[in-house]
Amino acid sequence: MRPRLFVVLAALRVVVAGSAVGAMPTHHPAARPAVPNDWSALERATIIPGSKPGELTLELPAVDLPAGTLVDEPASVGEFPVDGSIYALHAELVDENGRQLPASLLHHMNVMDPNERELFLPIGRRILASGMETGEIRFPWLLFGSRIHAGQRILANAMVHNPTNVGYRGVRVRLVLNYIPEHRPWPFFSVLPWQLDVAFPLGDKSFDLPPGRSERSYEGSPAVAGKLIVIGGHMHAYGRTIEFWDATTGKLLWHGEPAPAPAGAASAVPVGKLYSLKGLGMRITPSHRYRVHVVYENPTGHAIPNGGMGVVGGLFMPDRKAIWPATDPSDSLYQKDLRHFMGPVGKPVVGMPLEMGHMHMGH
Repeated sequence: MRPRLFVVLAALRVVVAGSAVGAMPTHHPAARPAVPNDWSALERATIIPGSKPGELTLELPAVDLPAGTLVDEPASVGEFPVDGSIYALHAELVDENGRQLPASLLHHMNVMDPNERELFLPIGRRILASGMETGEIRFPWLLFGSRIHAGQRILANAMVHNPTNVGYRGVRVRLVLNYIPEHRPWPFFSVLPWQLDVAFPLGDKSFDLPPGRSERSYEGSPAVAGKLIVIGGHMHAYGRTIEFWDATTGKLLWHGEPAPAPAGAASAVPVGKLYSLKGLGMRITPSHRYRVHVVYENPTGHAIPNGGMGVVGGLFMPDRKAIWPATDPSDSLYQKDLRHFMGPVGKPVVGMPLEMGHMHMGH
């Protein structure tokens, strides 16, 4: 399982400083009933002040990473200690002695708020992610921020892999977060990551790619009304197009194609910035259904295991008075997704051979 939100984080990288002005719209979380889940079986993720003002470090429990193995870390639980708005993040890995390790050892890290739902699905909202393709994420702190709240519970998991012949002990995955404290007049706009995936609603997001031309799509309606501020797409090799449609009106809202790349190699899809001096964002509403549609052309003559993926995502700004829905812990989809996210909780965390691990990995 690799993060569904690689594209969201890539989108944040290309948000450029513009002259958008206005008051920060606020999204009001619904009343947060205690999720009737017992988190006592989970290890603790620590979230503590970083080495600089306005910095937090989210760190997962340590695991050993032998040479030539992959380790799927189960979910751990933690709480944010401050109110504020995140505007930048990057991942780090250190060993038992605090020595910095190569970033390439991180396959992915995901962070979920189990109390708030996703925009297009009644599952726990993914709020942060990082991985091999991500790098540092930074967007204009004056304009955009993603809010966090003191006491806000999060679940976090990760996967690390080691293709080298050197083993590492006590490996800890970290997210270093930069934030603006609450009660500042900035950032002007409160935004949230969003995603719509052709492999929704559950499970790993990579799928077997058949030979020749193939297409996949998925439709859904947003939980609240608002505006898409940034949109981008992510596909694997042989992806030709990815599109976002208003399925209710039949209108194409965004079209993406990967940049030129060597045969058989994946390539980035250019990201759309949906704000300017003339306006802010593309409006979507719960009364409409929206579709992500992806097209592949596989010329190899054989199926490629886990060779396909198609997700659109970016940044979403809820309407000023929008009530963001809480999750319903009794919902079967929520429960199944939570079990998938939690991973091998309560089992020994051991490395598996890379070849075996890659057979079971999706996004």
